Amino acid sequence: MQKQYQIDRQRAVQQFRRMASEGNLNIQMMLPLAGIVGMLQDGVGHLMREAGLLLMMGVMEEEIRHIAGERSVPNADRQASRWGKERGYCVVDGQKVPIQRTRLRDKANREVRLGSYELFQRSGPLEGAVWDKMMRGLSTRNYGPVVKDFASAYGAEKSAVSEHFIEASKEKLKALMERPLGDRELCAVLIDGTPFKGRQMIVALGIGNDGTKTVLGLREGATENTAVVSGLLSDLVERGLDFSVPRPYILDGGKGIDGSGEETRRRGRVPSNAVRSTRSAM
Repeated sequence: MQKQYQIDRQRAVQQFRRMASEGNLNIQMMLPLAGIVGMLQDGVGHLMREAGLLLMMGVMEEEIRHIAGERSVPNADRQASRWGKERGYCVVDGQKVPIQRTRLRDKANREVRLGSYELFQRSGPLEGAVWDKMMRGLSTRNYGPVVKDFASAYGAEKSAVSEHFIEASKEKLKALMERPLGDRELCAVLIDGTPFKGRQMIVALGIGNDGTKTVLGLREGATENTAVVSGLLSDLVERGLDFSVPRPYILDGGKGIDGSGEETRRRGRVPSNAVRSTRSAM
């Protein structure tokens, strides 16, 4: 169940998207040439990053004007009022960059969230950037010094990077374990146990008609454990893998796999000729 602050965030983002699509608004930026030249001293990348921050501020100010109206101008339709500024942050290229954001309060003295700020603060891009860089060999210890493009950036410390990597890993594993399998065109299915980091994993691997290999599902445990293997097979069936399709089913000969295949056949999910126990290595 979503918490109230998560619901408020989603509602603010939806209202901002609606404002942007229906209002036909334009954002203009005026940068002094001298300032641009100064930024270019540190390279084009530095100019683009700093200009991007200024653009974010412009987008937030436009949303604020839409909600609270112009400063010092009476407006009977005003939905909220400005309530000072506070330190916040946005996520840019896997880094948290500090910015100043305007606070708003409605007539009931409740905080009004900015949809634009919520989008700039999304953790998904940050976790995705951490995942991508670490999967390419960048360690948590070296992450901060390597990716820190903004002098004021933070959130790239070893502990924070580790937390973002764990969250990204959870999402990717969840997507892997829940994706439907009914549309997969497979010419063979292999089920075998393999050691990983001192643990034994049971992996179901599908081989497509074009030769590509796809991990269909996995469980922690031994191939001799009938309950673990049965859970894996049942999950594959529920996600749409049709064991009645004629194709090789290559197993490692484990008692758990063979026993689970018999149990699944008795339930009518797998035909008698669908699973055969064969010694094979993944």
